[in-house]
Amino acid sequence: MQVAYILTPSSPSAVRGIDFSGWLEVRHAQASSCLLPPVLLAVIGCWPPPPCTFAVCRPSGGGEPAHNMWSFTRRLPSRLSPGAWTWPRSCRAFSHGSEPALSFSDGKIFRLKSGWEVVRGLLIFRLCSVPTLVRNSEKLLSVSRRLLGRRLFEWGMRRSVYGQFVAGETLPEIQDCMDRLARLGIRPMLAVPIEEDLGEGKSGELWYEQNEEIMLKCVDLSAVGGDRPMMQLKITALMSADLCKVLSMCLSDPSHQISPQRIVSIMEGQGSDLPFLSDQQNQHLQASVRRLSRVGKHAKAKGVRVLVDAEYTYMNPALSLVTMAMMAQCNQDEPWIWNTYQCYLKDSFKNLTQDLEAAERLALCFGVKLVRGAYMDKERKLAKEKGYRDPIQPDWAATNASYQRSLDKLLDLIGRGGPRHNLIIASHNEESVLHAAHRMVELGIDKISGAVCFGQLLGMCDHVSLTLGRAGYLVYKSIPYGSVDSVLPYLVRRAQENQSVLQGIRKERDLLRRELRRRLLGRG
Repeated sequence: MQVAYILTPSSPSAVRGIDFSGWLEVRHAQASSCLLPPVLLAVIGCWPPPPCTFAVCRPSGGGEPAHNMWSFTRRLPSRLSPGAWTWPRSCRAFSHGSEPALSFSDGKIFRLKSGWEVVRGLLIFRLCSVPTLVRNSEKLLSVSRRLLGRRLFEWGMRRSVYGQFVAGETLPEIQDCMDRLARLGIRPMLAVPIEEDLGEGKSGELWYEQNEEIMLKCVDLSAVGGDRPMMQLKITALMSADLCKVLSMCLSDPSHQISPQRIVSIMEGQGSDLPFLSDQQNQHLQASVRRLSRVGKHAKAKGVRVLVDAEYTYMNPALSLVTMAMMAQCNQDEPWIWNTYQCYLKDSFKNLTQDLEAAERLALCFGVKLVRGAYMDKERKLAKEKGYRDPIQPDWAATNASYQRSLDKLLDLIGRGGPRHNLIIASHNEESVLHAAHRMVELGIDKISGAVCFGQLLGMCDHVSLTLGRAGYLVYKSIPYGSVDSVLPYLVRRAQENQSVLQGIRKERDLLRRELRRRLLGRG
């Protein structure tokens, strides 16, 4: 299949390390139609070595060109993929028909992994697919620690579960993880595994202040992780979960409405004197939103996008309020602060639509992390115990429909409006990923522009992540980091909340098994 590409570098990182000093010039016509000039020729200097002729030729019959009528002769280093070059916007449609179909069933992608990574992945995925082990993982880990002792326990964890899902603890370990991902075409999205739930509130502000320092360091680490760096942020690391619940309950009362602008005023120096909060709660709110403001402003200054995680429904309204306030401070020109929408919730599409409208009124750029959700079992249990409406979609099909409805709405916005809306498709669902890639082609969304990207968890769904990365899409891995003791409770919670996902990794396990068999039999 012959494909035409116009030589316009759209991402410096895609061609980093290549010397282009010998290029003289490449021009293209700024025509109103999609037709290119009869001949476009780039004269090459010192690199690449001759013969290297780059030409785009108009079909002899004139008229609207067909995909198979264009020719392109090129010799490029094998590590420089066609995704490093893009069409000018007016002509981009001609490259769409030649986009190769994505396939997540080719186990050859796992040839990029080491032998130990293949074996470890197989073992861990097998264990994670046993519900009894996952439900009792906290007890099993506690017993193992007592029997083995701290040092031997940590040694085993670093070479198994911790090594599979965590970047490391020290700066060199984290940097090494980011470098390995970069070589595979994957970008890091660092996540500090600190959060708080109801009843875990700390006395005073010291714990939250220490977490602020950790978050600021996470910003600095993320800033050296490549182009368009991202990080995740848990609001409850900097603000009490109990206060988030109180605020969320107040927001449900029409007489207690709080605007994002009111929170911004507190961030910028005004006192917090909300009448429905106690003096202590007002003081904590004031300190908390100012911490969040400092993290958001520091991230913007460093060029790091902050993806604020959603949590439980009883605190999400408060999280969305302070996230919108952070957007109001930082998102005038670019979406630096993003919010997360959980499509397994019945109200997710309504909430997304309302927040998009609010951002439009405030003239803000808007970033979205779109997920299905992870707290289904606990949310349903709480609804039953407290006697309120079950907030979860009735079944998996309804969740999928909700996800696709929100996904299509956002892709349409990006296709029409460009970079003021950004989206990360944070999903391990192959159908959702393929649907998004197909719609990007239909809407003319440049896959390396950054307006739309994909995200999966470190250590999981690698057959999807690696395939996307090799195809030139922007794909991120959510990467927790920290000590074994600090990260394991986080991993246990995520495993217990994502049991349905863990039980659905059979395909990845089968692909890893196939790759291990190939290596053992010495097949090419």
